[in-house]
Amino acid sequence: MTLPFLAGYFVSYVYRSVNAIIGPELAREFELSAGGLGLLTGIYFFAFAAFQLPLGLLLDRYGPRRVNATLLLVAAAGGLWFTLAPTAAQLVAARALIGLGVSGCLMSAFSAFALWYPSERIATMNGVAFATGMLGAIAATVPLEVLLRVVDWRDVVRGIVGLTLAVSLVLYLVVPERTGSRHGESVSQQLRGLGALVRDSAFWRAALCVGASQFAAVALNTLWVATWLRDVAAYSLAEVARGLLAFSIAMIVGYIGFGRAADAVARRGGGTLPLLAGGIATASLCLGLLALGVRTGALALWCMFFGAATAVALAYPLLSRRYPAAMAGRVNTALNVFVFIGMFSGQWAVGLVLNQWPQSASGYAPEAYSWALGMLWLVQLAGLAWLWSGRRLFAR
Repeated sequence: MTLPFLAGYFVSYVYRSVNAIIGPELAREFELSAGGLGLLTGIYFFAFAAFQLPLGLLLDRYGPRRVNATLLLVAAAGGLWFTLAPTAAQLVAARALIGLGVSGCLMSAFSAFALWYPSERIATMNGVAFATGMLGAIAATVPLEVLLRVVDWRDVVRGIVGLTLAVSLVLYLVVPERTGSRHGESVSQQLRGLGALVRDSAFWRAALCVGASQFAAVALNTLWVATWLRDVAAYSLAEVARGLLAFSIAMIVGYIGFGRAADAVARRGGGTLPLLAGGIATASLCLGLLALGVRTGALALWCMFFGAATAVALAYPLLSRRYPAAMAGRVNTALNVFVFIGMFSGQWAVGLVLNQWPQSASGYAPEAYSWALGMLWLVQLAGLAWLWSGRRLFAR
């Protein structure tokens, strides 16, 4: 019964990625600057991150089925408001509500996997979940671009709202309550467990590294790589959509490949930290080359960057194995706080950098992107150095 949880994450990724295609239309209709568009897209991640710690407590107390189903109703309300918003301020508020509503989709799936699968399969199942999300990202590329030729962006969002309601209904009515999905800990006991987590030095090493990597990877994947393709590579909208499709496929391969490799290493008694660090290092190399202005094979470099950056998914099972299964919700959501702070900050920061150059009618200044990518590269590399300097903490 994992399919409804995977469907929920599919929906959340459609919401997350849709602005990469409809962003230019939103910018024109609501007169948004680059910083304003970055804020509109990134506020989803801010709301998402703000709810992660309460979400962890709810998941460990009430189970993933009911928590996710209820939150998806909030997302549907936010999506409907998004289609009706008359001002940019209301558009931002509605997007924040969407972010809150889908904040439980991935973590609910992870909590369900912790209940239903042995530990040596968790990394693979987590990879499947991430890959399913990338199918949502694919839906927001070429299919969305084709759909927008015949319908308005508001009609598209209404369709996503309908899908959101359907997934919520299936979770409520079809998915059974899993034995063990509710734990007898009191709230004070849950908070003590959370306190033990935040006092763990290994948690801070992993969390800051993953947040720094997502500061770069997701800020680009969900918004700014699309404008880079348009402004620097001179792609048409259809070509941008095809490029985003290629990146999503690379990420699917990365998520599944890293997950299977990590579980294979774990079965042999090895650690997954080298896989995690190696993936981020490869992504940083690609991003550094792009920041330096390399254009030959740029599409392949972007594919390698996004595919290698999916190694951050290994941080979830890496940390979860340090704690009892009853704490899975708290461990995963605490890590997710840093992931989504990084995502929000990265999207907004890129917009602020691009705003330092004059904007033309066709887009943002191509030279501004080199500075923006360089900034992302430095943050990602610093996070990797911080993780690797504390690698001995993960030996146990």
